Amino acid sequence: MKKSVIFTVAVALAAFLFASCGTTKNAAFPKMYEEDPVVMLVMPPINNSSAADAKDYFYTTMSVPVVEAGYYVLPPAMTMATLQRESAYDSEMFIDGDLKKFGSLFGADVAIFTIIKSWDKSLVGSKIVIEIEYIFKSTKTNEILYHRDAKITCDTSTGVSTNSLLGTLVVAVADAIKTAASDYVPVAVKCNNAALTDLPAGKYSAKHGADGVEKAMSENVKLSAK
Repeated sequence: MKKSVIFTVAVALAAFLFASCGTTKNAAFPKMYEEDPVVMLVMPPINNSSAADAKDYFYTTMSVPVVEAGYYVLPPAMTMATLQRESAYDSEMFIDGDLKKFGSLFGADVAIFTIIKSWDKSLVGSKIVIEIEYIFKSTKTNEILYHRDAKITCDTSTGVSTNSLLGTLVVAVADAIKTAASDYVPVAVKCNNAALTDLPAGKYSAKHGADGVEKAMSENVKLSAK
């Protein structure tokens, strides 16, 4: 009887330890490794937030973390001009459609869609809370290769500390002003860097083909960025 109990506890402990290890990139994003894309096309973001300017500013920041992960990203300015000329500025029209046309037109292996779900500034506490959905879709198969829904809290405080009540009030006002005036670009950069940190390494990365055993975040995450 004791052996049975010990065995049951051992199995439960092993299952717990295995679960706590998290998921590897290979397991989380198998299609990224199978297809091994090289050229990325960043589509204009779909803006469902109340921040009217978020779409254009966020678009300009998407390339950096993807390039740093080892992929060739089509130049945003050239891409945007072509998309506008082809009446393809509204990504809502294409996210669920056939993407082979973008493969033919741009030579892209993947079309990157982003949905800005919310972009909320909190003057109390000096933070901006943003929810972004990232969808990397193959232009060959239309399948999703990488998906992430991230809710990211960006700290926009001045970082100044004080012991006096007056000083605390002054800092609070300064933090609120800084948050209200926060530029979209640096905040978007922080969000993308935090949300795409486990993007599988591309062809131009030294880790290409060797990072599959690294840990991957879950599909839905809550993150903090400073």
